[in-house]
Amino acid sequence: MPTHHQGPPSEVRALDAFIKLMRATDSIAADLARQLDALGLTLGQLAILEALLHLGAMSQQQLAGKIMRSGSHVTTVLDHLEQAGLVSRTRRADDRRVVDVALTPKGRRRIAQVFPKHARRIAERFGALPPAEQQELGRLCKKLGTGGRHRPASVDIREE
Repeated sequence: MPTHHQGPPSEVRALDAFIKLMRATDSIAADLARQLDALGLTLGQLAILEALLHLGAMSQQQLAGKIMRSGSHVTTVLDHLEQAGLVSRTRRADDRRVVDVALTPKGRRRIAQVFPKHARRIAERFGALPPAEQQELGRLCKKLGTGGRHRPASVDIREE
């Protein structure tokens, strides 16, 4: 459903694109969450396990930055992963403020089992687009996510 906003064409166009982007994202995320639930994981848990698998052990703060979630969110998810024996946390001796996170052998086996299924499901969903359109979508999302090179003056919604 497109926007019903009656503003300038630039706003209507942007809102319409935003609605479509969010609906597509929500649809795919819900599908992936159902699949992961059947495998005993959440999207947040998978994100942490996948980052540790592909990037190696890192501090909890670095991990939060890599998966673009708040520190408190990461702490909560790590609590559950640690209770399940999938990750370990170690406070650094040289700086007690820093907590390093690593996969346990059980965690490495679990993500190695789950991630290929997850990747296949994503490929299935994205199969609705031919390869060239998938690449273009990736390019456009990156441009949108980084703000592009041209950033118009920001609008402070608190002003009105």
